[in-house]
Amino acid sequence: MKSILDKWRSATSDVHGGHAHTDSQDSVFFSAAMTEHEQDGNTIAPWEARAVEIDAKRMSASRGGKLLQEQCAKNKFMAQLPGDLVARMAPFMDFAQIAADRDVVRQDEYGDFMFFLLSGTMAVNRIQPWGEKLLLAQTRPGDLIGEMSLLDSGIRFSACTTMTECEIAVLTAQALDDMMLKDPQLAAALVALLARKLSLRLRAVSARLSENQK
Repeated sequence: MKSILDKWRSATSDVHGGHAHTDSQDSVFFSAAMTEHEQDGNTIAPWEARAVEIDAKRMSASRGGKLLQEQCAKNKFMAQLPGDLVARMAPFMDFAQIAADRDVVRQDEYGDFMFFLLSGTMAVNRIQPWGEKLLLAQTRPGDLIGEMSLLDSGIRFSACTTMTECEIAVLTAQALDDMMLKDPQLAAALVALLARKLSLRLRAVSARLSENQK
């Protein structure tokens, strides 16, 4: 977290000083972790490759931006972002339309993106060690998916498969790096919200474990 804050301070200082960064090494906090996984021989699934694999169709920025604002307003975490910050987030996003029965995220891979579900329904599944396929959840518009792997560069815990035609807004690690450089206020607010969401999820899991031990 300290490294993230240091980058925000650096970016903010340069903006106020009127100097723009031109060295890409100044903005690789999130994307560099994915490069390290690739060098270690791990399975990497960047959004650009996954989009081609599942035949994702690009949506217009105007439609995608409108849906993003509508769905963020319905998400209890993202609704905490002022409308102007949500609007500023859209240029960093890739908007796509995906047919039914496509694996947007696969279990046990390293992915460099998270996404907002703008329309449609997805199934979140996990294959258990003994081979059973477990349905963990069904997502709905407004849900945010894959943020944990984007933030900590960790392996995907589950798979996400479209049950219907879906529209999504994708944020990649490189786009988040760009956001930290070009709009540090927005990046700080977004990462803080994601951290809060993950913290609450962890507390909920801890509470359930405590109850089971009684």
